[in-house]
Amino acid sequence: MRNLSKPLLVLLALTLVLWLVWGFWPLGLGSRLFLSMVALAMSGCVGWRYWCQMQNTAESVVDIALPPEDFEGALVLVCGDSDMLFSANETFRETRQGWYLPVRQPEQLAQIAESVASGRPALVAQISVLLAVAPERRQEEVAFSSELHQWQRAIAHSRRAFAGLPPVWTCLWVNAPAKSDENRYRWYFLTNNREGIQVQENNGVAQSYLPWCTYAPDALYPHRLDNSLWLESLFRWLKPHVADVMQTRHHDTPALPSSMLAVCSGPLETLPDNLWQQHTALVTTLQSRSATTAEMPPLPDMLLPHLARRHGISRLMLSWRVAGGTVGIFLLLAMLASWINNQRLIQNVSDHLALYQRLSGNPPAPKVQAQEQLRSDNGLLDNWQRQGAPMRYTLGLYQGMRLIAPVRAAINNWAPPPPPPPVIKKIVQGPKTVRLDSMSLFDSGKSDLKSGSTKILVNSLVGIKARPGWLIVVSGHTDNTGTPQLNQTLSLQRAEAVRNWMRDTGDVPESCFAVQGYGESRPVATNDTPEGRAANRRVEISLVPQANACQVLGKSPASSQDDDAS
Repeated sequence: MRNLSKPLLVLLALTLVLWLVWGFWPLGLGSRLFLSMVALAMSGCVGWRYWCQMQNTAESVVDIALPPEDFEGALVLVCGDSDMLFSANETFRETRQGWYLPVRQPEQLAQIAESVASGRPALVAQISVLLAVAPERRQEEVAFSSELHQWQRAIAHSRRAFAGLPPVWTCLWVNAPAKSDENRYRWYFLTNNREGIQVQENNGVAQSYLPWCTYAPDALYPHRLDNSLWLESLFRWLKPHVADVMQTRHHDTPALPSSMLAVCSGPLETLPDNLWQQHTALVTTLQSRSATTAEMPPLPDMLLPHLARRHGISRLMLSWRVAGGTVGIFLLLAMLASWINNQRLIQNVSDHLALYQRLSGNPPAPKVQAQEQLRSDNGLLDNWQRQGAPMRYTLGLYQGMRLIAPVRAAINNWAPPPPPPPVIKKIVQGPKTVRLDSMSLFDSGKSDLKSGSTKILVNSLVGIKARPGWLIVVSGHTDNTGTPQLNQTLSLQRAEAVRNWMRDTGDVPESCFAVQGYGESRPVATNDTPEGRAANRRVEISLVPQANACQVLGKSPASSQDDDAS
Protein backbone atom coordinates (compact mmCIF):
# COMPACT_ATOMS: atom_id res chain seq x y z
CA MET A 1 0.00 0.00 0.00
CA ARG A 2 2.86 2.35 0.81
CA ASN A 3 4.40 1.85 -2.62
CA LEU A 4 1.10 2.83 -4.21
CA SER A 5 0.26 5.73 -1.91
CA LYS A 6 2.17 8.41 -3.81
CA PRO A 7 0.98 7.37 -7.32
CA LEU A 8 -2.57 7.24 -6.01
CA LEU A 9 -2.18 10.71 -4.51
CA VAL A 10 -0.83 12.03 -7.80
CA LEU A 11 -3.72 10.41 -9.69
CA LEU A 12 -6.20 11.87 -7.19
CA ALA A 13 -4.68 15.34 -7.52
CA LEU A 14 -4.68 15.11 -11.34
CA THR A 15 -8.33 14.00 -11.39
CA LEU A 16 -9.40 16.83 -9.10
CA VAL A 17 -7.46 19.41 -11.10
CA LEU A 18 -9.05 18.29 -14.38
CA TRP A 19 -12.46 18.21 -12.72
CA LEU A 20 -11.91 21.70 -11.39
CA VAL A 21 -10.74 23.04 -14.76
CA TRP A 22 -13.45 21.45 -16.90
CA GLY A 23 -16.34 21.32 -14.46
CA PHE A 24 -16.18 24.44 -12.32
CA TRP A 25 -13.93 27.30 -13.32
CA PRO A 26 -15.37 29.65 -15.98
CA LEU A 27 -12.53 29.40 -18.48
CA GLY A 28 -12.33 29.42 -22.22
CA LEU A 29 -11.52 26.34 -24.25
CA GLY A 30 -7.93 27.45 -24.87
CA SER A 31 -7.26 28.10 -21.18
CA ARG A 32 -8.75 24.75 -20.20
CA LEU A 33 -6.61 22.88 -22.69
CA PHE A 34 -3.48 24.72 -21.55
CA LEU A 35 -4.10 24.04 -17.85
CA SER A 36 -4.91 20.40 -18.59
CA MET A 37 -1.65 19.95 -20.47
CA VAL A 38 0.29 21.61 -17.62
CA ALA A 39 -1.37 19.30 -15.06
CA LEU A 40 -0.59 16.22 -17.16
CA ALA A 41 3.03 17.30 -17.61
CA MET A 42 3.51 17.91 -13.88
CA SER A 43 1.94 14.55 -13.04
CA GLY A 44 4.28 12.85 -15.48
CA CYS A 45 7.31 14.53 -13.90
CA VAL A 46 6.24 13.54 -10.39
CA GLY A 47 5.60 9.97 -11.53
CA TRP A 48 9.03 9.74 -13.17
CA ARG A 49 10.74 11.09 -10.08
CA TYR A 50 8.85 8.67 -7.86
CA TRP A 51 9.81 5.75 -10.09
CA CYS A 52 13.48 6.71 -9.81
CA GLN A 53 13.18 6.96 -6.02
CA MET A 54 11.55 3.55 -5.89
CA GLN A 55 14.45 2.07 -7.81
CA ASN A 56 16.91 3.55 -5.34
CA THR A 57 14.79 2.51 -2.35
CA ALA A 58 14.50 -1.07 -3.59
CA GLU A 59 18.28 -1.34 -3.57
CA SER A 60 18.55 0.03 -0.03
CA VAL A 61 15.85 -2.12 1.63
CA VAL A 62 17.32 -4.92 3.79
CA ASP A 63 15.70 -8.04 5.17
CA ILE A 64 15.13 -7.63 8.90
CA ALA A 65 12.88 -9.22 11.52
CA LEU A 66 9.86 -6.96 11.89
CA PRO A 67 7.11 -7.15 14.51
CA PRO A 68 3.61 -8.17 13.44
CA GLU A 69 1.35 -5.50 12.02
CA ASP A 70 -0.86 -5.46 15.12
CA PHE A 71 2.10 -4.99 17.48
CA GLU A 72 1.17 -2.42 20.13
CA GLY A 73 4.47 -1.98 21.93
CA ALA A 74 7.39 0.32 21.19
CA LEU A 75 9.66 -0.34 18.23
CA VAL A 76 13.18 0.66 19.26
CA LEU A 77 16.14 1.01 16.91
CA VAL A 78 19.23 0.53 19.10
CA CYS A 79 22.23 2.54 17.86
CA GLY A 80 25.69 3.16 19.29
CA ASP A 81 27.08 0.42 21.51
CA SER A 82 24.36 -2.05 20.57
CA ASP A 83 26.78 -5.02 20.52
CA MET A 84 26.66 -5.30 24.32
CA LEU A 85 22.84 -5.75 24.21
CA PHE A 86 22.66 -8.29 21.36
CA SER A 87 24.60 -11.39 20.57
CA ALA A 88 26.51 -11.64 17.31
CA ASN A 89 23.77 -13.58 15.46
CA GLU A 90 20.82 -11.93 17.15
CA THR A 91 18.72 -9.71 14.80
CA PHE A 92 16.07 -8.59 17.30
CA ARG A 93 14.92 -8.93 20.89
CA GLU A 94 11.30 -8.95 21.92
CA THR A 95 10.19 -8.01 25.42
CA ARG A 96 6.89 -7.40 27.10
CA GLN A 97 7.10 -3.68 26.37
CA GLY A 98 8.88 -3.42 23.04
CA TRP A 99 10.65 -4.80 19.99
CA TYR A 100 14.37 -3.97 19.74
CA LEU A 101 16.30 -3.96 16.46
CA PRO A 102 20.11 -3.59 16.54
CA VAL A 103 21.74 -1.06 14.21
CA ARG A 104 25.40 -1.97 14.26
CA GLN A 105 26.71 0.67 11.81
CA PRO A 106 25.51 4.26 11.14
CA GLU A 107 25.09 3.63 7.41
CA GLN A 108 22.66 0.79 8.17
CA LEU A 109 20.16 3.05 9.93
CA ALA A 110 18.68 4.56 6.75
CA GLN A 111 18.29 1.10 5.18
CA ILE A 112 16.60 -0.31 8.27
CA ALA A 113 14.35 2.76 8.44
CA GLU A 114 13.26 2.26 4.83
CA SER A 115 12.64 -1.43 5.51
CA VAL A 116 10.49 -0.69 8.56
CA ALA A 117 8.57 2.06 6.77
CA SER A 118 7.98 -0.23 3.77
CA GLY A 119 7.06 -3.36 5.71
CA ARG A 120 5.20 -1.84 8.66
CA PRO A 121 4.01 1.68 7.78
CA ALA A 122 1.37 1.58 10.52
CA LEU A 123 4.09 1.16 13.19
CA VAL A 124 6.09 4.23 12.22
CA ALA A 125 4.46 6.27 14.99
CA GLN A 126 5.72 3.71 17.56
CA ILE A 127 9.38 3.98 16.51
CA SER A 128 12.08 5.56 18.66
CA VAL A 129 15.85 5.62 18.35
CA LEU A 130 17.91 4.55 21.37
CA LEU A 131 21.52 5.75 21.52
CA ALA A 132 23.28 3.16 23.69
CA VAL A 133 26.49 4.42 25.33
CA ALA A 134 29.00 2.34 27.32
CA PRO A 135 31.80 4.74 28.37
CA GLU A 136 33.66 1.93 30.17
CA ARG A 137 34.11 0.15 26.87
CA ARG A 138 35.72 3.11 25.11
CA GLN A 139 39.19 4.48 25.56
CA GLU A 140 39.55 7.29 22.99
CA GLU A 141 37.39 10.37 23.42
CA VAL A 142 38.01 11.75 19.89
CA ALA A 143 36.88 8.52 18.22
CA PHE A 144 33.85 8.42 20.51
CA SER A 145 32.85 12.01 19.60
CA SER A 146 33.34 11.36 15.88
CA GLU A 147 31.10 8.29 16.06
CA LEU A 148 28.42 10.33 17.82
CA HIS A 149 28.46 12.78 14.89
CA GLN A 150 28.03 9.87 12.49
CA TRP A 151 25.04 8.60 14.42
CA GLN A 152 23.55 12.09 14.52
CA ARG A 153 23.84 12.36 10.74
CA ALA A 154 22.41 8.87 10.23
CA ILE A 155 19.40 9.60 12.46
CA ALA A 156 18.77 12.86 10.58
CA HIS A 157 18.85 11.05 7.22
CA SER A 158 16.29 8.52 8.42
CA ARG A 159 13.62 11.18 8.90
CA ARG A 160 12.49 10.86 5.27
CA ALA A 161 11.46 7.26 5.87
CA PHE A 162 9.77 8.15 9.17
CA ALA A 163 8.00 11.29 7.87
CA GLY A 164 9.91 13.36 10.42
CA LEU A 165 12.44 12.89 13.17
CA PRO A 166 11.60 10.03 15.56
CA PRO A 167 12.09 10.43 19.35
CA VAL A 168 15.75 10.05 20.29
CA TRP A 169 16.80 8.99 23.80
CA THR A 170 20.12 8.12 25.35
CA CYS A 171 21.01 5.34 27.83
CA LEU A 172 24.35 4.76 29.58
CA TRP A 173 25.42 1.42 30.97
CA VAL A 174 28.08 1.78 33.66
CA ASN A 175 29.32 -0.15 36.65
CA ALA A 176 27.98 0.90 40.01
CA PRO A 177 30.47 2.57 42.40
CA ALA A 178 32.60 0.36 44.62
CA LYS A 179 30.53 1.20 47.74
CA SER A 180 27.21 0.41 46.12
CA ASP A 181 24.60 -0.99 48.46
CA GLU A 182 23.40 -3.72 46.13
CA ASN A 183 24.92 -5.76 43.35
CA ARG A 184 22.03 -5.44 40.89
CA TYR A 185 20.91 -3.25 38.02
CA ARG A 186 19.22 0.03 38.78
CA TRP A 187 17.95 2.79 36.45
CA TYR A 188 18.35 6.53 36.93
CA PHE A 189 16.73 8.74 34.34
CA LEU A 190 15.70 12.29 33.44
CA THR A 191 12.64 13.04 31.32
CA ASN A 192 11.08 16.20 29.93
CA ASN A 193 7.78 15.70 31.74
CA ARG A 194 9.24 15.19 35.23
CA GLU A 195 11.54 17.29 37.38
CA GLY A 196 14.67 15.83 38.90
CA ILE A 197 16.24 12.40 38.62
CA GLN A 198 13.97 9.40 38.84
CA VAL A 199 15.02 5.99 40.16
CA GLN A 200 13.53 2.67 39.16
CA GLU A 201 14.60 -0.85 39.97
CA ASN A 202 13.54 -4.10 38.39
CA ASN A 203 9.89 -4.88 39.07
CA GLY A 204 9.52 -1.55 40.84
CA VAL A 205 7.94 1.81 40.24
CA ALA A 206 9.70 5.04 39.40
CA GLN A 207 10.27 7.49 42.26
CA SER A 208 12.21 10.68 42.83
CA TYR A 209 15.81 10.30 43.76
CA LEU A 210 15.73 12.46 46.94
CA PRO A 211 12.86 10.59 48.67
CA TRP A 212 14.45 7.34 47.53
CA CYS A 213 17.62 8.25 49.43
CA THR A 214 15.87 9.85 52.43
CA TYR A 215 13.44 7.04 53.20
CA ALA A 216 15.87 4.20 52.59
CA PRO A 217 16.37 1.56 55.31
CA ASP A 218 19.01 2.42 57.91
CA ALA A 219 21.43 -0.14 56.54
CA LEU A 220 21.16 1.23 52.99
CA TYR A 221 20.95 4.93 53.77
CA PRO A 222 24.76 5.64 53.93
CA HIS A 223 25.40 3.75 50.70
CA ARG A 224 22.65 5.55 48.79
CA LEU A 225 23.84 8.88 50.12
CA ASP A 226 27.35 8.12 48.89
CA ASN A 227 25.92 7.38 45.42
CA SER A 228 24.75 10.97 45.09
CA LEU A 229 28.22 12.30 44.27
CA TRP A 230 28.82 9.48 41.80
CA LEU A 231 25.48 10.02 40.08
CA GLU A 232 25.97 13.78 39.89
CA SER A 233 29.40 13.26 38.32
CA LEU A 234 27.94 10.76 35.87
CA PHE A 235 25.27 13.18 34.59
CA ARG A 236 27.88 15.95 34.40
CA TRP A 237 29.94 13.76 32.09
CA LEU A 238 26.90 12.72 30.10
CA LYS A 239 25.77 16.29 29.29
CA PRO A 240 28.86 17.68 27.50
CA HIS A 241 30.10 14.43 25.99
CA VAL A 242 26.80 13.04 24.70
CA ALA A 243 23.75 15.29 25.12
CA ASP A 244 25.36 18.55 23.96
CA VAL A 245 26.99 16.82 21.00
CA MET A 246 23.66 15.47 19.79
CA GLN A 247 21.86 18.77 20.44
CA THR A 248 24.33 20.87 18.40
CA ARG A 249 23.65 21.55 14.74
CA HIS A 250 26.49 20.60 12.40
CA HIS A 251 26.21 22.07 8.89
CA ASP A 252 23.37 20.10 7.22
CA THR A 253 22.74 17.91 10.25
CA PRO A 254 19.97 19.22 12.54
CA ALA A 255 20.11 19.16 16.33
CA LEU A 256 18.68 16.04 17.97
CA PRO A 257 17.47 16.83 21.49
CA SER A 258 17.11 13.77 23.70
CA SER A 259 13.65 13.11 25.03
CA MET A 260 15.13 11.09 27.92
CA LEU A 261 18.56 10.56 29.52
CA ALA A 262 18.95 7.30 31.42
CA VAL A 263 21.73 5.56 33.33
CA CYS A 264 21.82 1.85 34.12
CA SER A 265 24.18 0.84 36.93
CA GLY A 266 25.20 -2.74 37.39
CA PRO A 267 27.97 -5.23 36.74
CA LEU A 268 29.45 -4.72 33.29
CA GLU A 269 32.53 -5.85 31.46
CA THR A 270 34.99 -2.94 31.17
CA LEU A 271 38.24 -2.00 29.49
CA PRO A 272 41.20 -0.58 31.37
CA ASP A 273 41.75 3.15 31.30
CA ASN A 274 38.33 3.77 29.76
CA LEU A 275 36.60 7.11 29.35
CA TRP A 276 34.69 6.86 32.61
CA GLN A 277 37.78 6.02 34.61
CA GLN A 278 39.60 8.92 33.01
CA HIS A 279 36.79 11.26 34.05
CA THR A 280 36.44 10.00 37.63
CA ALA A 281 40.18 10.22 38.14
CA LEU A 282 40.02 13.93 37.32
CA VAL A 283 36.96 15.06 39.29
CA THR A 284 36.51 12.60 42.20
CA THR A 285 38.31 10.08 44.32
CA LEU A 286 35.62 7.46 43.73
CA GLN A 287 36.74 4.45 41.84
CA SER A 288 34.52 2.66 39.41
CA ARG A 289 34.07 -1.01 39.82
CA SER A 290 35.94 -3.21 37.38
CA ALA A 291 34.14 -6.29 36.20
CA THR A 292 34.94 -9.13 33.91
CA THR A 293 31.48 -10.64 33.75
CA ALA A 294 30.19 -11.68 30.37
CA GLU A 295 26.57 -11.23 31.44
CA MET A 296 24.47 -9.30 28.93
CA PRO A 297 23.10 -6.07 30.45
CA PRO A 298 19.33 -5.57 30.53
CA LEU A 299 17.36 -3.66 27.95
CA PRO A 300 15.67 -0.43 29.12
CA ASP A 301 12.28 -2.07 28.92
CA MET A 302 10.97 -0.54 32.13
CA LEU A 303 11.73 2.96 30.79
CA LEU A 304 9.55 2.66 27.71
CA PRO A 305 6.36 3.84 29.49
CA HIS A 306 8.22 7.05 30.47
CA LEU A 307 9.25 7.73 26.90
CA ALA A 308 7.38 10.59 25.29
CA ARG A 309 5.05 9.37 22.59
CA ARG A 310 5.92 10.51 19.14
CA HIS A 311 3.77 13.31 17.78
CA GLY A 312 4.55 12.37 14.19
CA ILE A 313 2.47 10.09 12.03
CA SER A 314 3.18 7.16 9.79
CA ARG A 315 3.52 7.46 6.06
CA LEU A 316 0.14 5.83 5.64
CA MET A 317 -1.52 8.42 7.87
CA LEU A 318 0.49 11.14 6.15
CA SER A 319 -0.87 9.94 2.82
CA TRP A 320 -4.40 10.10 4.19
CA ARG A 321 -3.72 13.61 5.45
CA VAL A 322 -2.37 14.67 2.09
CA ALA A 323 -5.41 13.15 0.37
CA GLY A 324 -7.72 14.93 2.78
CA GLY A 325 -5.88 18.19 2.30
CA THR A 326 -6.03 17.81 -1.48
CA VAL A 327 -9.76 17.15 -1.40
CA GLY A 328 -10.21 20.09 0.97
CA ILE A 329 -8.33 22.44 -1.37
CA PHE A 330 -10.38 21.12 -4.27
CA LEU A 331 -13.65 21.78 -2.41
CA LEU A 332 -12.46 25.25 -1.45
CA LEU A 333 -11.56 26.14 -5.04
CA ALA A 334 -14.73 24.49 -6.35
CA MET A 335 -16.85 26.56 -3.95
CA LEU A 336 -14.98 29.68 -5.03
CA ALA A 337 -15.61 28.83 -8.69
CA SER A 338 -19.27 28.10 -7.91
CA TRP A 339 -19.58 31.47 -6.21
CA ILE A 340 -18.03 33.21 -9.24
CA ASN A 341 -20.38 31.34 -11.61
CA ASN A 342 -23.40 32.37 -9.55
CA GLN A 343 -22.27 35.98 -9.49
CA ARG A 344 -21.90 35.92 -13.26
CA LEU A 345 -25.34 34.37 -13.64
CA ILE A 346 -26.91 37.04 -11.44
CA GLN A 347 -25.03 39.78 -13.28
CA ASN A 348 -26.08 38.53 -16.73
CA VAL A 349 -29.75 38.16 -15.83
CA SER A 350 -29.71 41.55 -14.04
CA ASP A 351 -28.22 43.17 -17.14
CA HIS A 352 -30.93 41.63 -19.30
CA LEU A 353 -33.60 42.89 -16.88
CA ALA A 354 -32.10 46.38 -16.76
CA LEU A 355 -31.92 46.61 -20.55
CA TYR A 356 -35.50 45.33 -20.89
CA GLN A 357 -36.82 47.88 -18.39
CA ARG A 358 -34.94 50.76 -20.02
CA LEU A 359 -36.55 50.17 -23.38
CA SER A 360 -39.86 52.03 -23.83
CA GLY A 361 -41.23 49.73 -26.51
CA ASN A 362 -41.36 52.40 -29.22
CA PRO A 363 -40.24 51.10 -31.61
CA PRO A 364 -41.18 47.67 -30.25
CA ALA A 365 -38.52 45.59 -32.05
CA PRO A 366 -35.65 46.15 -29.53
CA LYS A 367 -37.90 45.43 -26.55
CA VAL A 368 -39.28 42.33 -28.24
CA GLN A 369 -35.71 41.11 -28.72
CA ALA A 370 -34.90 41.86 -25.05
CA GLN A 371 -38.07 40.02 -24.01
CA GLU A 372 -36.99 36.99 -26.03
CA GLN A 373 -33.70 37.00 -24.12
CA LEU A 374 -35.61 37.09 -20.83
CA ARG A 375 -37.77 34.21 -22.02
CA SER A 376 -34.61 32.26 -22.75
CA ASP A 377 -33.26 33.05 -19.24
CA ASN A 378 -36.59 32.05 -17.71
CA GLY A 379 -36.60 28.74 -19.59
CA LEU A 380 -33.09 27.96 -18.42
CA LEU A 381 -33.83 28.82 -14.78
CA ASP A 382 -37.10 26.90 -14.87
CA ASN A 383 -35.35 23.83 -16.26
CA TRP A 384 -32.71 24.02 -13.52
CA GLN A 385 -35.47 24.38 -10.92
CA ARG A 386 -37.14 21.16 -12.07
CA GLN A 387 -34.10 19.04 -12.93
CA GLY A 388 -31.41 20.57 -10.74
CA ALA A 389 -28.76 23.14 -11.57
CA PRO A 390 -25.39 22.06 -12.99
CA MET A 391 -22.72 21.20 -10.45
CA ARG A 392 -20.68 24.28 -11.30
CA TYR A 393 -23.49 26.40 -9.81
CA THR A 394 -24.31 24.23 -6.81
CA LEU A 395 -22.23 23.27 -3.74
CA GLY A 396 -24.78 25.14 -1.64
CA LEU A 397 -24.27 28.44 -3.46
CA TYR A 398 -26.90 28.32 -6.22
CA GLN A 399 -28.88 31.60 -6.31
CA GLY A 400 -30.90 31.21 -9.50
CA MET A 401 -34.12 30.53 -7.58
CA ARG A 402 -34.49 34.14 -6.56
CA LEU A 403 -34.14 35.32 -10.17
CA ILE A 404 -37.19 33.47 -11.46
CA ALA A 405 -39.84 35.76 -9.92
CA PRO A 406 -38.49 39.11 -11.23
CA VAL A 407 -37.85 37.63 -14.68
CA ARG A 408 -41.39 36.27 -14.97
CA ALA A 409 -42.89 39.53 -13.66
CA ALA A 410 -40.96 41.55 -16.25
CA ILE A 411 -42.06 39.25 -19.07
CA ASN A 412 -45.74 39.48 -18.07
CA ASN A 413 -45.75 43.27 -17.55
CA TRP A 414 -45.48 44.14 -21.23
CA ALA A 415 -46.80 42.76 -24.45
CA PRO A 416 -45.84 43.91 -27.95
CA PRO A 417 -48.48 45.91 -29.85
CA PRO A 418 -50.58 43.98 -32.33
CA PRO A 419 -49.28 43.94 -35.89
CA PRO A 420 -50.82 46.55 -38.28
CA PRO A 421 -53.60 45.32 -40.55
CA PRO A 422 -52.42 44.12 -43.91
CA VAL A 423 -52.38 46.70 -46.69
CA ILE A 424 -55.10 45.92 -49.17
CA LYS A 425 -54.13 47.08 -52.60
CA LYS A 426 -56.91 48.40 -54.80
CA ILE A 427 -57.27 46.24 -57.81
CA VAL A 428 -58.55 48.02 -60.88
CA GLN A 429 -60.99 45.83 -62.63
CA GLY A 430 -62.46 46.21 -66.04
CA PRO A 431 -66.15 46.48 -66.90
CA LYS A 432 -68.50 43.68 -66.18
CA THR A 433 -68.13 40.70 -68.44
CA VAL A 434 -70.55 40.81 -71.38
CA ARG A 435 -72.28 37.54 -72.07
CA LEU A 436 -73.91 37.10 -75.54
CA ASP A 437 -76.40 34.39 -76.47
CA SER A 438 -74.96 32.32 -79.30
CA MET A 439 -78.37 31.49 -80.71
CA SER A 440 -79.11 35.20 -81.22
CA LEU A 441 -75.85 35.63 -83.13
CA PHE A 442 -75.42 32.34 -84.96
CA ASP A 443 -77.53 29.66 -86.52
CA SER A 444 -77.43 26.24 -84.93
CA GLY A 445 -74.13 24.53 -85.68
CA LYS A 446 -72.85 27.57 -87.62
CA SER A 447 -70.09 30.09 -86.88
CA ASP A 448 -71.13 32.90 -89.24
CA LEU A 449 -72.90 35.93 -87.75
CA LYS A 450 -76.54 36.35 -88.68
CA SER A 451 -77.53 39.35 -90.71
CA GLY A 452 -79.45 40.88 -87.78
CA SER A 453 -76.75 40.37 -85.18
CA THR A 454 -74.98 43.68 -85.74
CA LYS A 455 -77.50 45.64 -83.73
CA ILE A 456 -77.19 43.20 -80.83
CA LEU A 457 -73.40 43.45 -80.85
CA VAL A 458 -73.44 47.24 -80.96
CA ASN A 459 -75.87 47.52 -78.02
CA SER A 460 -74.04 44.91 -75.94
CA LEU A 461 -70.46 46.07 -76.47
CA VAL A 462 -70.85 49.77 -75.67
CA GLY A 463 -68.57 49.47 -72.53
CA ILE A 464 -65.93 47.33 -74.25
CA LYS A 465 -63.26 49.73 -75.47
CA ALA A 466 -59.68 49.09 -76.39
CA ARG A 467 -57.15 50.74 -74.04
CA PRO A 468 -53.43 50.24 -73.29
CA GLY A 469 -52.66 47.67 -70.64
CA TRP A 470 -55.95 45.80 -71.12
CA LEU A 471 -56.58 42.70 -73.14
CA ILE A 472 -59.99 42.00 -74.78
CA VAL A 473 -60.69 38.33 -74.12
CA VAL A 474 -63.33 36.70 -76.33
CA SER A 475 -64.28 33.18 -75.26
CA GLY A 476 -66.81 30.84 -76.83
CA HIS A 477 -68.88 28.12 -75.05
CA THR A 478 -71.34 25.42 -76.17
CA ASP A 479 -73.63 22.85 -74.58
CA ASN A 480 -72.89 19.15 -74.54
CA THR A 481 -74.80 18.39 -77.73
CA GLY A 482 -72.44 16.72 -80.15
CA THR A 483 -68.88 15.53 -79.63
CA PRO A 484 -66.50 17.50 -77.38
CA GLN A 485 -64.06 18.04 -80.27
CA LEU A 486 -66.72 19.52 -82.55
CA ASN A 487 -68.07 21.67 -79.72
CA GLN A 488 -64.59 23.04 -78.96
CA THR A 489 -63.97 23.88 -82.62
CA LEU A 490 -67.37 25.50 -82.96
CA SER A 491 -66.87 27.63 -79.81
CA LEU A 492 -63.50 28.81 -81.03
CA GLN A 493 -64.84 29.74 -84.48
CA ARG A 494 -67.74 31.69 -83.00
CA ALA A 495 -65.32 33.63 -80.71
CA GLU A 496 -63.14 34.42 -83.71
CA ALA A 497 -66.20 35.69 -85.63
CA VAL A 498 -67.04 38.11 -82.81
CA ARG A 499 -63.36 39.15 -82.58
CA ASN A 500 -63.24 39.80 -86.32
CA TRP A 501 -66.40 41.94 -86.21
CA MET A 502 -65.02 44.06 -83.31
CA ARG A 503 -61.65 44.41 -85.02
CA ASP A 504 -63.12 45.47 -88.33
CA THR A 505 -65.89 47.67 -86.96
CA GLY A 506 -63.90 49.52 -84.27
CA ASP A 507 -60.55 49.60 -86.08
CA VAL A 508 -58.92 47.79 -83.11
CA PRO A 509 -55.57 46.05 -83.67
CA GLU A 510 -55.64 42.32 -83.46
CA SER A 511 -52.97 42.45 -80.71
CA CYS A 512 -55.65 43.77 -78.32
CA PHE A 513 -57.62 40.50 -78.54
CA ALA A 514 -57.30 37.04 -77.08
CA VAL A 515 -59.61 34.35 -78.48
CA GLN A 516 -60.44 31.16 -76.54
CA GLY A 517 -62.77 28.25 -77.31
CA TYR A 518 -63.84 26.19 -74.29
CA GLY A 519 -66.54 24.06 -75.90
CA GLU A 520 -68.67 22.31 -73.31
CA SER A 521 -65.98 22.34 -70.54
CA ARG A 522 -67.28 25.39 -68.60
CA PRO A 523 -71.05 25.19 -68.29
CA VAL A 524 -72.89 27.79 -66.23
CA ALA A 525 -76.04 25.67 -65.96
CA THR A 526 -77.09 22.08 -66.28
CA ASN A 527 -77.21 20.52 -69.73
CA ASP A 528 -80.11 18.27 -68.75
CA THR A 529 -82.75 20.88 -69.55
CA PRO A 530 -83.39 22.97 -72.66
CA GLU A 531 -83.05 26.16 -70.60
CA GLY A 532 -79.69 25.08 -69.22
CA ARG A 533 -78.34 24.14 -72.62
CA ALA A 534 -79.48 27.54 -73.98
CA ALA A 535 -77.57 29.32 -71.16
CA ASN A 536 -74.44 27.32 -71.89
CA ARG A 537 -74.44 28.35 -75.59
CA ARG A 538 -72.76 31.77 -75.18
CA VAL A 539 -69.91 34.12 -76.13
CA GLU A 540 -68.27 36.09 -73.27
CA ILE A 541 -66.27 39.31 -73.78
CA SER A 542 -64.26 40.86 -70.92
CA LEU A 543 -61.33 43.18 -70.31
CA VAL A 544 -58.36 41.63 -68.46
CA PRO A 545 -55.40 43.77 -67.21
CA GLN A 546 -52.15 42.68 -68.78
CA ALA A 547 -48.91 44.62 -69.06
CA ASN A 548 -47.84 45.70 -72.55
CA ALA A 549 -51.21 44.70 -74.02
CA CYS A 550 -52.82 46.72 -76.77
CA GLN A 551 -49.81 49.09 -77.33
CA VAL A 552 -50.29 49.66 -81.02
CA LEU A 553 -52.89 52.43 -80.80
CA GLY A 554 -50.83 55.42 -81.93
CA LYS A 555 -50.62 56.78 -78.34
CA SER A 556 -48.30 56.14 -75.49
CA PRO A 557 -49.71 54.53 -72.30
CA ALA A 558 -49.18 57.80 -70.38
CA SER A 559 -51.15 59.90 -72.91
CA SER A 560 -53.91 57.31 -72.98
CA GLN A 561 -54.19 57.43 -69.19
CA ASP A 562 -54.40 61.24 -69.37
CA ASP A 563 -57.23 60.94 -71.88
CA ASP A 564 -59.09 58.54 -69.62
CA ALA A 565 -58.65 60.88 -66.69
CA SER A 566 -60.05 63.80 -68.63
